[in-house]
Amino acid sequence: MSKYYLNYLDELESEAIFILREVWAQFQNPVILFSGGKDSIVVTHLAKKAFHPAKIPFPLMHVDTGHNFPETIAFRDSLVKEFGAQLLVGSVQESIDQGRVAEERGKNATRNALQITTLLDAIETHKVDCAIGGGRRDEEKARAKERFFSHRDDFGQWDPKNQRPELWNILNGRHFEGEHFRAFPISNWTEMDVWNYIQRENIQIPSLYFAHEREVVWRSNSWIPVSEFLKLEEGEKIEKKKIRFRTLGDITITGGIESDADTVEKIAMEVSAMKQTERGNRSDDKRSETAMEDRKRQGYF
Repeated sequence: MSKYYLNYLDELESEAIFILREVWAQFQNPVILFSGGKDSIVVTHLAKKAFHPAKIPFPLMHVDTGHNFPETIAFRDSLVKEFGAQLLVGSVQESIDQGRVAEERGKNATRNALQITTLLDAIETHKVDCAIGGGRRDEEKARAKERFFSHRDDFGQWDPKNQRPELWNILNGRHFEGEHFRAFPISNWTEMDVWNYIQRENIQIPSLYFAHEREVVWRSNSWIPVSEFLKLEEGEKIEKKKIRFRTLGDITITGGIESDADTVEKIAMEVSAMKQTERGNRSDDKRSETAMEDRKRQGYF
């Protein structure tokens, strides 16, 4: 009698595909929150596998802050064209122009928190009842509290103490009109799992993840890339370093690390020896001990 074994990546993939199919079965108008980062790319790849040979049944929704890496936007447009997917875009700049939010000022100004209003407006405009994201529990302590199906009230707010139990893989997506859910298919994955899966599946990712020469400034204990939005402070100087980015956010807040890892295999080896989480170089998470949870309670991804 033959036996069939799944390795750990197959198990994680099967779990994620199960969750994606549950979303499609339980919700009327779900979308994939697509940032152009590795996690949202992996979720999109999993959705493609989950519904093959049909096209991905979910539109991709991107909240464009206007401060994205140009490479990220180019990759997003290329992937949408390749997959034949529908792209929905919410613009933070439009939210600012309409007076919905106010631009931050000062040295560490960011549009990160401004995404909340734009995201919730896009969810309401497109009548989204479930937004699928690439959040993982190992990223940050607030994300460790998330369930696979994470309930949001009719204001888009998250209450970590008021979530549904998920016993025996029973996922409850019932909600009242105006409420919605966030779904996290790769919640149980680690950063290492993501890179091993990218390597195994030969998934294309933005060049920003690979070591490359770039002009940067040392700020908040990380290398912040030079851009039209960066204002140098007294004592700061532009340097040219070979760096890569472990996570992709706004160009104004995403710090790089010095590295020679220019292949997925080398990145996986580098990550295996890291002691700091990948969000350790995100200046928006350094504002307070509860910065991420505070934003998530308001409706942040």
